[in-house]
Amino acid sequence: MVSAGSENPTFVATDTFKYMPKGVVKEGKEDLKLNYPALLRTESYINGKWVKAKSGKTQKVINKATLQEIAQVPAQNKDDTEAAIDAAHDAFQGWAKRTPKERHDLLYKLYHKINEHADDLAHIIVAENGKALQDAAGEVEYSNSFVEWFAEEAVRAYGKTVPAPDPKVRNVVIKQPIGVAGLLAPWNFPLAMITRKLCPALAAGCTGVVKAPCEAPLSALALAQLIDEVGFPKGVVNILVSERGQDEQEMGKTLCESPKIRAVSFTGSTRVGKILAQQSASTLKKLSLELGGNAPFIVFDDADLDLAVSNLVQCKFRCTGETCISANRIYIADAIYDEFSKKLAEQVGQFKVGNGMDKGVTMGPLNNEAGKKKIEEHVKKVKDAGGKIVLGGNAGEGLFFEPTIAQAPDAKQLPTDEEETFGPLAVLYRFKDEADVIKRANDVSVGLGGYFFSQDVGRCFRVGEALEVGMVGINTGMISQYIIPFGGVKESGFGREGGPTGIDEFLEEKTLVFSGL
Repeated sequence: MVSAGSENPTFVATDTFKYMPKGVVKEGKEDLKLNYPALLRTESYINGKWVKAKSGKTQKVINKATLQEIAQVPAQNKDDTEAAIDAAHDAFQGWAKRTPKERHDLLYKLYHKINEHADDLAHIIVAENGKALQDAAGEVEYSNSFVEWFAEEAVRAYGKTVPAPDPKVRNVVIKQPIGVAGLLAPWNFPLAMITRKLCPALAAGCTGVVKAPCEAPLSALALAQLIDEVGFPKGVVNILVSERGQDEQEMGKTLCESPKIRAVSFTGSTRVGKILAQQSASTLKKLSLELGGNAPFIVFDDADLDLAVSNLVQCKFRCTGETCISANRIYIADAIYDEFSKKLAEQVGQFKVGNGMDKGVTMGPLNNEAGKKKIEEHVKKVKDAGGKIVLGGNAGEGLFFEPTIAQAPDAKQLPTDEEETFGPLAVLYRFKDEADVIKRANDVSVGLGGYFFSQDVGRCFRVGEALEVGMVGINTGMISQYIIPFGGVKESGFGREGGPTGIDEFLEEKTLVFSGL
């Protein structure tokens, strides 16, 4: 059964696996009790200065577990965006001329600053995002891995010489920073998705304008505080905060249409990615788009069942299921289906759900009301189609939802067939053979991540090569690493973040042809 967090809000588990939060607080401002209070910034960062919105508008940031106000931050618009673009544009030439070693040294100083304040950063993430503390701490470590990696890549953006057919000619290819980068970050990893974009841009010699997510902007502003303390030149990094709605759309459009922005990197939905691509067409920007997924998770009948179950728990339910590479369509071989369902329910039934800061909590609330409604709709449609809810299925108060396991009915259309739930709902499908499950796994318009479990070496190669995704986990549900490329195929976008090629998204090759030698 689900046990209760001991502090506000707390939950009472019942025989129907339903828990209700008690004493949810909505009034007053919450004190995060940070060891270093300077990290809680309430202004945006433009041209080395802390500024309010030009319009004077603000917005509240809410603790997703308690629904209590944490802070008020700017609600900025097109005018603020243009000011940030101008600052980054003015700073670009000076930053691009810094030696790679100088850029390396500043990024390494940032790496040590983040390590120094890792606990506080994790607490900020818990409050503004909702994920449990263990997930938030993991995010801080993951975030900083990109800072370290791209500090080192700054001094390894090698060019090359290309032998010419004419003995009097020498060809030299160099790499140069592309220019100002517009970086649009999502709320589900409010720190990691920024460092994964910003650090390769800085390492390459680009300046950046970051649009922080309105749902969780405090991590971005805390990062700006550390960037300021490290001593990056003014204008090199600019961090804006939007408000959901027309102003946010105008900010994104401004970044895409400005001729001073030469590269745009976005993580988010396929729908928005297509809009940004259209808006960027007028200036032919270099784009890196990490868009929606609908990850298949396949367990063949020769798999190590316990290994598959434990990895599915991590892959599906970490960070409350709000990750772009979460397992979404879970295909279980018919011969092991019932046993797998039972083992999965036993493990998920041990979750402790509540405020992510409470001791022992393994899953927190969702980030927003729209996400909660989407899960409710998916659960209802599974039930209406004749599916069986094995565990959970109920909404709590506020932004909480039970971790839920459902068995899909045969040959019925479900919302998870074509749409990622982005929450703690695991829908289990039956399959009979390899060819059928590969066909079903690939029968979607997106292709970000995919997973399968088998002990047959030949099958591992066949299925790994056949899945139409950018990343495949084989006998693992955890694939994200700073050292390998992250990205998808089909309508999951293009471009790669992390790994040896991540810095290339912010570099251009220039060929120098020497003749008359």
